[in-house]
Amino acid sequence: MRARPPVLAAMLALGLGACQSDLDRFGRPPVLTPIGTGLNAPREPLPTSFGALSPRHSYHSTWSPASAALYQDPRAHDVGDVITVSISINDKAQFDNASDRQRSQKSSLGFDFGYGVSGLKDSATADTGIRSGTETKGQGSIDRKESLSLSVAAVVTEVLPNGNVLISGSQEVRVNNEVRVLEVAGIVRPRDISRKNTIDYDKIAEARISYGGRGRLTDVQGPTLGQQVFETLAPF
Repeated sequence: MRARPPVLAAMLALGLGACQSDLDRFGRPPVLTPIGTGLNAPREPLPTSFGALSPRHSYHSTWSPASAALYQDPRAHDVGDVITVSISINDKAQFDNASDRQRSQKSSLGFDFGYGVSGLKDSATADTGIRSGTETKGQGSIDRKESLSLSVAAVVTEVLPNGNVLISGSQEVRVNNEVRVLEVAGIVRPRDISRKNTIDYDKIAEARISYGGRGRLTDVQGPTLGQQVFETLAPF
């Protein structure tokens, strides 16, 4: 019995896995993720230059150095506090560029040779030529427009040594058989939080905003798994 090629075996295994996944969701709406899934935001280790703030003491005073604003409403600053993130993106990018490159080269080589012995005479002539040329033309354009306006509540998951806080949150809304998922994460400076305990997305450092969905409509809009495997492994 001849063994199956590795590529064919891999495609068959992926196809069976996709069929099993589709059968598990057959006739049922997409399942929401458990509460707290969006609180585990992965991040790289902090640089060593982020040193901890030196403790300060104020004796017999109503002012607390840990409070950034004495006369403002309490804002999120401890692990577990909730903060509202306002996302209002209205970006437009348009680029148009063209390039033209051409090069030509020509080389030639020639020589003559003659001899004569006892009345015999002969001659030879050789001529060699080499020509080469290259030409490259390229043109590209980008016209993109994005608009997104919404709000989402996030939770403080970590307080950094310099006082900044790491926030992370997610929101899922299911309508019929389609789930819309919004995720946000990043580093927030406490002084940028407003009195209403809100912050704009453009004031979040290392912001990671994801807005997408899953469900029957999303599955139909995307290519099938077999087509994705074929396009990945196709040599041309």
